[in-house]
Amino acid sequence: MITAHDLTKRYGDRTVVTDLSFTVRPGTVTGFLGPNGAGKSTTLRMILGLDAPTRGHATVDGRAYAAHPAPLTEVGALLEARSVHPGRTAFHHLRALALTHGFPESRVEHVLALTGLTEVAHRRVKGFSLGMGQRLGIAAALLGDPATVVLDEPVNGLDPEGVLWIRTLLKSLAAEGRTVFVSSHLMSEMALTADRLVIIGRGRLLADTTVDAFVRDSGAGTVRVVTPDAGDLARLLAGPGVGITADAPGALRISGTDAEHIGRTAAAHGIPLFELTPGRASLEAAFMELTRDAVEYTATLEGAAA
Repeated sequence: MITAHDLTKRYGDRTVVTDLSFTVRPGTVTGFLGPNGAGKSTTLRMILGLDAPTRGHATVDGRAYAAHPAPLTEVGALLEARSVHPGRTAFHHLRALALTHGFPESRVEHVLALTGLTEVAHRRVKGFSLGMGQRLGIAAALLGDPATVVLDEPVNGLDPEGVLWIRTLLKSLAAEGRTVFVSSHLMSEMALTADRLVIIGRGRLLADTTVDAFVRDSGAGTVRVVTPDAGDLARLLAGPGVGITADAPGALRISGTDAEHIGRTAAAHGIPLFELTPGRASLEAAFMELTRDAVEYTATLEGAAA
């Protein structure tokens, strides 16, 4: 289990992370999301003892990472896949890690097979593609058979087969009772992989919840309504937080309320409904809605085609 308590990190007069508290529990895949510059990498580095917090603390299974007598058997981490000597082979890179930590060579063979690198185990890393480098980084993270796995953007550079593989791997690790904490910018993949989400923006916690609850409660979903009395229904439903747009003549897209409320309102005022279709919001839409005021860099397409 990973616990962050009031984590704060300042670099000079710039505060990158502010009073950040959350818990990542075993048995689930927890996605760590946030816009660029939100403080995700800094938070991961503080959890792993690579950066010292200005205030607060982070623990893994009740201890600071550095306080574990054999950290690689407790926490397997991938923050930078390319932090490997390019002249080494995949096998010798992993074997060196195994020898310095007292792991048997059988673990090297196991993680090479697990990550699909057996056939290229004796090739030099400098010839690896980005995806192969990611697999090697994940192999190193799993070398100590850790109870906690922390991966930063693990699907970068992977082809569709590789993405499916890492999705299956993360779910299987969680099913074994391990703590799995994964950062990613790919909302579609997190929607398929994660059980829970920790979302930050500008260094502060924005959400700590399940994927289903986050999408359901985001307000990013809409309900499509078709009625001959679209104007009357729109006036009845108008209110704070309710968005109503015309989808077509006699058709409305309504956000900020649910289909049941719309149906009851229409029935109470004798308004016939030809269609009442709830639309499920995507994780991406919900994420964009939550973080729209926490984006560090906002681009515009105005004039892009000029």
